[in-house]
Amino acid sequence: MIHFDTTASRYRQLGLWLLATGLLCLALADLAVITHSPWQELARLASGFISPDLSASDAVWRALGLTLSFALQGVGLAVLVGSLLSLCWHWRWVRALCAVLRSIHELFWGLMFLQLFGLSALTGVLAIAVPYSGIIAKVFGEMLEESDRRPARAAPGGSDALSLFLFARLPMVWRGLCQYSAYRLECGIRSSAILGFIGLPTLGFQMESAFRQGDYGAGSALLYLLLLVIATQRWWLRARLLPVYLLLALVLSPPVSSGAGADMAGFLQQLTPAPLRDGEGWGALLSWLSALWHSQGASAIWQTLVLGTAALLGSFVLALLLVPLVSPHFGNRASRAGSHLLLVLMRSTPEFLIAFVLLLILGPSMLPGILALALHTGAIIAFLCARLSTQVRLRDDAPRGLSRYTWELLPRLFPNFLALSLYRWEIFMRETAILGILGIQTLGFYVDSAFAEFRLDRALALILMGVALNLMVDALSRRIRARLRLQHTAIVLERPQ
Repeated sequence: MIHFDTTASRYRQLGLWLLATGLLCLALADLAVITHSPWQELARLASGFISPDLSASDAVWRALGLTLSFALQGVGLAVLVGSLLSLCWHWRWVRALCAVLRSIHELFWGLMFLQLFGLSALTGVLAIAVPYSGIIAKVFGEMLEESDRRPARAAPGGSDALSLFLFARLPMVWRGLCQYSAYRLECGIRSSAILGFIGLPTLGFQMESAFRQGDYGAGSALLYLLLLVIATQRWWLRARLLPVYLLLALVLSPPVSSGAGADMAGFLQQLTPAPLRDGEGWGALLSWLSALWHSQGASAIWQTLVLGTAALLGSFVLALLLVPLVSPHFGNRASRAGSHLLLVLMRSTPEFLIAFVLLLILGPSMLPGILALALHTGAIIAFLCARLSTQVRLRDDAPRGLSRYTWELLPRLFPNFLALSLYRWEIFMRETAILGILGIQTLGFYVDSAFAEFRLDRALALILMGVALNLMVDALSRRIRARLRLQHTAIVLERPQ
């Protein structure tokens, strides 16, 4: 159990600020239900999930194969590149580069690579590999920085740097690196699936088609198939089988361009802002950026910030409500098993896909996005805090029921709720931005429109505005956590055990 020196009043104050800010954003958010008969559509959806229909066809199984292939190749490449970058984590420019890479969602990377490589395996692999390289470099770099240095200091004199790393430092973090790589593969499978929403032939493409056509039975069956693959990863993912999996992935979908995209020179030219491309100078560039900011950027950033912060509050409240359902201090084995299964389903289903389904029921307001992000992240925070609650030892005369939770367990876990919520705030901004691709007017809505109009310079400028927002939120989150001594707590809880 982790102990804190910061007073409980400061935690309560931060919790109240989170509550007030989230409620303000909820008041400003567009929460309208636009569809005429949401309950009727919800009943049809429930019926489809109760009676899934997975008609065996080559398209479905090929889509599953491509989903796994893109994930294996993308994560494998990211582990290689991220590991190399983590060796230079003490260099400031490496940390800055990785921060930018991971601040851009894989769907945005996919849209950019789509212009260059077309609907190809290379687009899918790079869309996962590039942002994941930044994420993995950060995690691996921090693991190496926090590792025990005593074996390296005890090495014989004259040992070269490579030998010290391979035999003194790497063994100290090897298990953690393997565990995190396996966790990142699980994330990669989800990312690979939702790449189908931009046209790549993964499971997401099949699910989008089925749900849009109202074939909820087929759509739910495809979702169950995706969740089954993720849930059974601990059994089918074996180190000795990884070379076989990677070889099969390369054979099924070699990472080559389809030849349908633009050439590199033409692509870079289109990314160059129009004023510079036309030779109008830096003054014209500033005017162009100002016009883009006032016409689209300011509104996109504001809507992204409002939706993401409102969803952050939703996930925080939901996590508080869910922890007692899975904590060993409450209920019985059967109730906890059922609740645990529910959490697994919520956190394993991509929030982008949850938002898409809710959009079909509620219409294109902010409400589906808030609910999707809150459900997904609330389940993650609840799962991690419930796992931590197993370390809490209560008195023999501790009260039962609601009093046990509110007066005995919650005060001890509350700093961890705050740490994880703040830790995931930047992730919320990143995920909120891409919800615009579904029609919600966040940053992704304008980025997707710019790509559709082949205005790549405008799309890149809007993406960089999103990067700036993510970096600002991340810096603010780290500053708050460091001030309240929650920084280490979040890292320990977030990493797979």
